[in-house]
Amino acid sequence: MSSSSSRRGNVNVIQCALNSPSILHLSNQTFPPQPVITEHSTTTTSQPHWNFNPFQKAASFAFDVIESALLSRDLRHPLPKTADPRVQISGNFAPVPEHPAHHSLPITGTIPDCLNGVYLRNGANPLFEPLAGHHFFDGDGMVHAVTINGGAASYACRFTETERLVQERKLGRPVFPKAIGELHGHSGIARLLLFYARGLFGLLDHQHGTGVANAGLVYFNGRLLAMSEDDLPYQVRITPSGDLETIGRYSFEDQLKSTMIAHPKVDPESGDLFALSYDVVSKPYLKYFRVSPDGKKSPDVEIPLPVPTMMHDFAITENFVVIPDQQVVFKLQEMVTGGSPVIYDKTKKSRFGILSKNAENASDIIWVESPDTFCFHLWNAWEEPETNEVVVIGSCMTPPDSIFNECEENLQSVLSEIRLNLGTGESTRRPIISESMNLEAGMVNRNRLGRKTRFAYLAIAEPWPKVSGFAKVDLFTGEVKKYFYGDRRFGGEPFFLPRGKDGEEDDGYIMAFVHDERTWKSELQIVNAVDLRAEATVKLPSRVPYGFHGTFVDAKDLARQALG
Repeated sequence: MSSSSSRRGNVNVIQCALNSPSILHLSNQTFPPQPVITEHSTTTTSQPHWNFNPFQKAASFAFDVIESALLSRDLRHPLPKTADPRVQISGNFAPVPEHPAHHSLPITGTIPDCLNGVYLRNGANPLFEPLAGHHFFDGDGMVHAVTINGGAASYACRFTETERLVQERKLGRPVFPKAIGELHGHSGIARLLLFYARGLFGLLDHQHGTGVANAGLVYFNGRLLAMSEDDLPYQVRITPSGDLETIGRYSFEDQLKSTMIAHPKVDPESGDLFALSYDVVSKPYLKYFRVSPDGKKSPDVEIPLPVPTMMHDFAITENFVVIPDQQVVFKLQEMVTGGSPVIYDKTKKSRFGILSKNAENASDIIWVESPDTFCFHLWNAWEEPETNEVVVIGSCMTPPDSIFNECEENLQSVLSEIRLNLGTGESTRRPIISESMNLEAGMVNRNRLGRKTRFAYLAIAEPWPKVSGFAKVDLFTGEVKKYFYGDRRFGGEPFFLPRGKDGEEDDGYIMAFVHDERTWKSELQIVNAVDLRAEATVKLPSRVPYGFHGTFVDAKDLARQALG
């Protein structure tokens, strides 16, 4: 299998993205037995043929033979570490089975009285052992939920039943291409052609979604939505017992006809949801839309872009949406020459588009260049009318594509303030803290999203890509207060839950799943955000793999949950 390492030269030591030695060495440790990934025959001709007619069975057999030959060819070549499942899903990045609701969990300390509801966190959890390449981002979506009621807690985790997962479970093996781990070079093209050929013969359905719904979570208009930017969102229902069940793909009552980004924004004042949709194949490559609190979607606003661009996140202010158009782009033609379709284009200029939230078209968008800027996540943005600037807070990554492609540089993720002057069209960028520290997943007080905020709560992503603790950062002074999970204890995104809407900005609690790599046990930690003092720890009955983004659904909102 070809990879982008061919255009950067051969590299013997890789320390970037999901490649840190701390993961590679986990395979040498001894852990209690854990049921993990679903095993299947390595002979792809073992595929069941439910309800296939004789013509389809013959076609299926032929495609299976072709896939076996392709797999055999691929396995003769070493996989890049960004696509090697032995690296990407080892240790506590490895998957777990589903777990039904388990009640009366052991608690150390006292859960604050104001916490009543469900903390939920999404993540990648492959159902089947990968046949070939696999990137951590490729795994099937699984939601982990801790329900808190009157100081007691329960836990459950369930797969989000995407169209992809349902079909692969029926077939007994993975058949949908892995967007990052497999779609490289000529073998990636062959896998795509094989996938669409199976669809053409009715052996699988690729018309109703191919996404994994493993990245974001948002609770909007009475619905919990699980998202990845390659599909529609999926509605997941929280049951009265604290368990989870998938309702299905959610199109906002047939109003959404395209994919939705994994990080939509809900304005704390209006209650509107704002989102992007991008396409990597055909124009328009980017669309913007909003949805009112009662679920009515606006018409799409097509935003002209010369090439399809990776847009994992964006930001809102009181009056604008802030759209990053950066240097990580999709060039499918790179696969023809043996490369990756996700590349860092050094010739492209990074810029931010400032568009009115209520825009009906993109004619008034203001583009402000911000050279060599790549932010995988943007934590907040606000307007400063006295200087005619929009201030953007994000973590700037270098090298920009190191999450997806092998590189010889260590990844750095620098918390930065980017100022975009709407009058002059100029920008400035500065690091917010003085010390060198990778700060990635996190958030600000969601009651103040889009407004000037003083504090951000961000994961200390060290040793990369593990998270050893979190930082409370004063965005005005650069002061950093740190909370560490302890020796060989690692977590993920710190979720900040404000105590109420009218209190001090940092009056609330930080929640995070933490895993102990010595005991192989996981827990939910609840920390007071004012003084970073641990309030309570909930011992969990199942290991929780390192994952992505979460949310909290208050008990009052949960009582108004839509059933479908």
